[in-house]
Amino acid sequence: MTTAPQSDAQPEPQPEPLWQPGPDRIAGAQITRFHTWAADHHGAPAPTPGDPAASYADLHRWSVDNLAAFWQATTEWFDVRFTTPYETVLADRTMPGARWFPGATLNYAEHALRTAEDPARADTPALLHVDETHEPTPVTWAELRAQVGSLAGALRRLGVRPGDRVSGYVPNIPQAVVALLATAAVGAVWTSCAPDFGARSVLDRFQQIEPVVLFTVDGYRYGGKEHDRRDTVTELRAELPTLRAVVHIPLLGTPAPEGALNWSDLTTHGTTTEGGTEGGTDTEPVVFEQVPFDHPLWVLYSSGTTGLPKAIVQSQGGILLEHLKQTGLHCDLGPDDRFFWYTSTGWMMWNFLVGGLLAGATIVLYDGSPGHPDTAAQWRVAETTRATLFGTSAAYVMACRKAGIHPARDLDLSAVTCVATTGSPLPPDGFRWLHDCFAESGADLWTASVSGGTDVCSCFAGAVPTLPVHIGELQAACLGTDLQAWDPQGKPLTDEVGELVVTEPMPSMPVRFWNDPDGSRYHDSYFDMYPGVWRHGDWITLTSRGSVVIHGRSDSTLNRQGVRMGSADIYEAVERLPEIRESLVIGLELPDGGYWMPLFVHLAPGATLDDALRDRIKRTIRTELSPRHVPDDIVEAPGIPHTLTGKRLEVPVKRLLQGTPLDKAVNPGSVDNLELLRFYERVARDRVE
Repeated sequence: MTTAPQSDAQPEPQPEPLWQPGPDRIAGAQITRFHTWAADHHGAPAPTPGDPAASYADLHRWSVDNLAAFWQATTEWFDVRFTTPYETVLADRTMPGARWFPGATLNYAEHALRTAEDPARADTPALLHVDETHEPTPVTWAELRAQVGSLAGALRRLGVRPGDRVSGYVPNIPQAVVALLATAAVGAVWTSCAPDFGARSVLDRFQQIEPVVLFTVDGYRYGGKEHDRRDTVTELRAELPTLRAVVHIPLLGTPAPEGALNWSDLTTHGTTTEGGTEGGTDTEPVVFEQVPFDHPLWVLYSSGTTGLPKAIVQSQGGILLEHLKQTGLHCDLGPDDRFFWYTSTGWMMWNFLVGGLLAGATIVLYDGSPGHPDTAAQWRVAETTRATLFGTSAAYVMACRKAGIHPARDLDLSAVTCVATTGSPLPPDGFRWLHDCFAESGADLWTASVSGGTDVCSCFAGAVPTLPVHIGELQAACLGTDLQAWDPQGKPLTDEVGELVVTEPMPSMPVRFWNDPDGSRYHDSYFDMYPGVWRHGDWITLTSRGSVVIHGRSDSTLNRQGVRMGSADIYEAVERLPEIRESLVIGLELPDGGYWMPLFVHLAPGATLDDALRDRIKRTIRTELSPRHVPDDIVEAPGIPHTLTGKRLEVPVKRLLQGTPLDKAVNPGSVDNLELLRFYERVARDRVE
């Protein structure tokens, strides 16, 4: 017997995962059952016994190589109700302009309310509403369906027809969910803004789409205070001439203004109370308008930092399929789950949260400050609602870590099986902190960092319940998403930083932008760099293990001497220092061919930016990243500016530093603190002088 010669080369050691799902979790995951079923019925490759990583890689490859088979399988697995059948799954895969399920008709709201048809579930909570008192108030599936039916009937009586736009200036309350679903039931198009948006910000959005109905609150409670918004509502009514009706939701208890309708008058038919049914016994059944697959469901908006926000139109069918896939397969949500994501109605994650209803899960609506009465507020909401999946921002996780909070030790979070984060990359320290906090109490926590965008109202990469979690990495690209990293010439990269691209269409990609008749703004937003391929504007690394690392926005990514660096990597290193509350790094190409990379730091109370702290910052960056990452200057700033949804304003600050006037560098209505930008404007002016 001869022995083959042994190579001296040793394989690269694979990093140890932070967490691995146990056999029971893998076996019980819906994605595991779906894979076996898709192999039996739709030609997917059979799962590899005992190797969930190989199984998922094979399933993912099949899902993007065989788009029609995968999405057909998805509709069958989740029992999508097509009132009229589709002619084919994907009639045209060209991007932009892919045509999904032509001929099919359906209704998103019908699917979101299906659980109410189950007698065993009708009287269980569909919604749990929590305000700053942290006392949950349930709305059952039967009550939700009755309110949607009543409101949909009222909208029809107001003349709302399929395709009309219905807008909400409302916080994260049950009425917002009812209004969205009633709008979808009618076939109208929903859009919303949170009530902390000022009038100009709202008008920049709503004036584009010309709504016929406006749902408003009189104010909201945040940080222990009441915020009256009646003057803003008056301004909105005056500046939206297409309105036929305004519906008043008295969150602060004020009477409806003249000419406005009362919420309760439109939703009492069939609303159950302790004494029976309000408004008589004549419940109003929900009539679901059957609309084409690509019929608009809602309009979302880009952050609008450099001009009018893009009005992104997504379809009833596309969102239905994408959110069934995400909530059911990737988040592994089902009827026994309670789904809590801290969000507002001005952020796509609110729309995604409502998608939890599609999985039959109870969704938790928290209307309040993320830090009231203290930093642990969101964890308390998870405790009181018995949330099983808790979603939040990476920034909140890092703030908790910095504040020395021990959520799993000090609160009963035994129901939480997954903590998911988005908004920005979760730094490695965030992964470790979450894992260690829960491990101390004996919990088996799945940490899911996810990344996607308003543009698709979903995730490109993130949660997979059957895969291990590696520190600083998203678990994998999502099913049906042909996610790749490309170099400038369009060559795919592995284990190298590249542009995030999606090379095949997804059903939830926008059907169009509003007020973009020739499609040029839509095309220029995603398809300008690589024709026919979606370029999202993020730098990513796809690892040889199939995991994903997000490095930050590619349009603000640092590029020193041809080497691309992610801003997120620098934030992670710098903000680990206790003296630094937050930071902002900008890379500026200079007219003489040089490059200036300042780091702005917002200091913690009591900290001083002296030479010793500057040296520690530089030493930290040099040690943890590289000498190339060390900034040219470290500048103390009074604060770091953000969009209204909490993203750092890297690109507008870069434009200010390049000398662009403030009114052209940023849309004032899209930022959280305009005065902060004047500081950066002064920095630019001082450099010139």
